[in-house]
Amino acid sequence: MEYFNLETLDKQKPIHMIGIGGISMSALAVILQADGFTVTGSDFKDSSAVQSLIRRGIAVSVGHSPENVKDPSAVVYTAAISQDNPELMYAKTLGVPVVERAVLLGAIMKRYDTPIAVSGTHGKTTTTSMLSQVLLAAELDPTILVGGILPSIASNMRLGAQEYLVTEACEYCGSFLKFFPKISLILNVEEDHLDYFKDINDIIDCFHAFAEKTPEDGALVVNADDKNALAAVKGVNRKVVTFSTEDKTADFFAEGVTYNEKGCATFTVLKNGAFYMTATLSVPGPHNVKNALAVIAAADLLQVKPCDMQKGFDTFGGTKRRFEQKGLYNGARVIDDYAHHPTEIMTTLKTAKNATSSKVWCVFQPHTYTRAFKLKDEFSKSFKEADGVVVVDIYAAREKDTGLIHSKTLADEIEKQSHNAQYAESFAKAEEVLKQWAKPGDFIITLGAGDVNKIAENLVAENI
Repeated sequence: MEYFNLETLDKQKPIHMIGIGGISMSALAVILQADGFTVTGSDFKDSSAVQSLIRRGIAVSVGHSPENVKDPSAVVYTAAISQDNPELMYAKTLGVPVVERAVLLGAIMKRYDTPIAVSGTHGKTTTTSMLSQVLLAAELDPTILVGGILPSIASNMRLGAQEYLVTEACEYCGSFLKFFPKISLILNVEEDHLDYFKDINDIIDCFHAFAEKTPEDGALVVNADDKNALAAVKGVNRKVVTFSTEDKTADFFAEGVTYNEKGCATFTVLKNGAFYMTATLSVPGPHNVKNALAVIAAADLLQVKPCDMQKGFDTFGGTKRRFEQKGLYNGARVIDDYAHHPTEIMTTLKTAKNATSSKVWCVFQPHTYTRAFKLKDEFSKSFKEADGVVVVDIYAAREKDTGLIHSKTLADEIEKQSHNAQYAESFAKAEEVLKQWAKPGDFIITLGAGDVNKIAENLVAENI
């Protein structure tokens, strides 16, 4: 079932959520409860998210058993739940809607006047958070769903009024095709998730299908500097608003970009060639200029005043695990970043290089065997801004070891290109290398979407 109507569900019966402790599922559970639905759930382990839901009065079972599914009105499960999960198998015998998380989010979007979806291969969490901060500054009372922790709300979600909902929209497995946004942002389109997509053309086609879901009274906000993003909206008969740092003919263009000592940009924004505003950011890097332009274009569609946009930029200092400053080790700044795609890695390292005249060291944890194998050549060229790279074992995530690639092979390929890489068989070994390298003024960066951030935390805890 690709769509189900929440309005038809019996509110006297619970919506049961399998995998309720996930960052997205837990947020959706809170929204459902606030809308008057009874919610129950289960997760394979206890966690802070599970305990938070229990404190809200949501019944959560730890462990999966058919006994947890008690006469529900519907059952929702995460993509991480296997088809042989006992609760899922039992739910399918009950004759009630059984849907994946993205379908539920699509149904929730239908309940808002202006749902906004932020898509793209990179930058979704940062841009969703930045846009959310702007809407908060404009006092629009948005409901927020973000894939990381936004410090200003100390959470990954916020309950607002029924007008605006802002959420990330991931292309993996075509999840965002189950959404119903009125305004969609397409930040960039590159090769990724090649365990699902055949090639870049398949990815472009998927984004095109996403763009086609925009209603006639909606709009698309698109990066004019990304040829694949432009290809994705070609032939889509909807309002398209473009942003660019390279093409002055774009609807929103940034010129005169300068950076302060922290690497944060100030720039002039032109709308249709005329002065619109001067923007100053509180997060570093040229990539955030593009992210901010996307936010400005979307906020303009919502008639947010430029002064309120700047208030949002003033208070947005980033999200957890996005160039997050963790502390110091031997006078070196320790940074943690979620970057796990070649383009993201290059952007993060360039941001660091621009912010220091000293050395930039990093430890990289590849994320999934498929990505490491299929993007091996791209990864090998991504570390030229680093003075030294330590590659640790691949974080498997949803995959099993295929035997196709090992982190040592990836380290060898990076070494051929940049002459700066080595493999470490454990986090402890990687930490030893970083400790030998680190000097006052340097940057140490942990890169990856797995648990490599533990190295950053260990270093800061051992600061000397």
